[in-house]
Amino acid sequence: MNKIVLAHAAAAAAALSAGAAVVATRFVIGETDPFSLVFYRYVISVVCFAPFLPTIWPRDKLAASEYVKIALFGILFFVFFPWAFNASLQYNPAARGAVGLATIPIQTLLVAVAFGREPLTAAKVVGVLLAFSGIVVAFGTAAFGRGNSNYLVGDGLMLLGVFCAAIYSVFSRPTLMRHGPLFVTALGMAFAVAALSPAIALRQGGLALPVLSPKGWIAVVFLGTIAGAVQFSLFMWALRWLPPTTTVLYLTLNPIAAMVLGIVVLGESPTAELVAGMALVLMGILVGSGAYATLRRVALSGFAGSG
Repeated sequence: MNKIVLAHAAAAAAALSAGAAVVATRFVIGETDPFSLVFYRYVISVVCFAPFLPTIWPRDKLAASEYVKIALFGILFFVFFPWAFNASLQYNPAARGAVGLATIPIQTLLVAVAFGREPLTAAKVVGVLLAFSGIVVAFGTAAFGRGNSNYLVGDGLMLLGVFCAAIYSVFSRPTLMRHGPLFVTALGMAFAVAALSPAIALRQGGLALPVLSPKGWIAVVFLGTIAGAVQFSLFMWALRWLPPTTTVLYLTLNPIAAMVLGIVVLGESPTAELVAGMALVLMGILVGSGAYATLRRVALSGFAGSG
């Protein structure tokens, strides 16, 4: 199994983990605020990375410009993106937010093509549109509820946050390739925690452990470990080996996975829209990632060989 196949698997696993993170967030969000949750999640993630720093730290001395670059990437992806995401959901229902989040492969493709980072192909366009359509279908009419009177503010915040994630996905790839995804992820998270610390201290009158229920702590620990250090390491590793649009295309599995887990864990009811939307998302990933074309070539070569 080569690294490209493993990268596809890593991207899918990261997206599914992100879906589980949505459910975990729903368990604990009533006990804290979104801003603090982001902070403590990444604190736990940084602690998880700490024992591995001696092995993942680059042997060659990094220039100051590289540290600045990693810091900016970390603040963009681990601070501004989740803040904009959480803030948007204060104005809009989760279903509408999921549709906004599903624009990430569209925005990533546009940014990557505009800056010459990857070519524009019919397969990528069709795959991205299929996956986006799947999210719209899965959430049905709930996706178009306006929320409160400032719903356009929510839409703007979500799209702006997704744009930050798209910028990160396109422009961080050379840094990931130079220094390794684990090091860049760990250091980026550390810079994010450092940037968030003054705001958290000001809001809470100091830095202290939050007061949570046992279930809340389980959720936060899960968000910081499996859905934090592990999830982002998988995503960054996939981003190192795959084009940005292909990598983020898997993120359309995120809301689908959250809905499925909501059915299994929270007892929510499955819908026909979910099944149809899931089919479209999977088809979009197959087409956009090139897997469909590969399978088709294999099938045709096998058919020709048997003839």
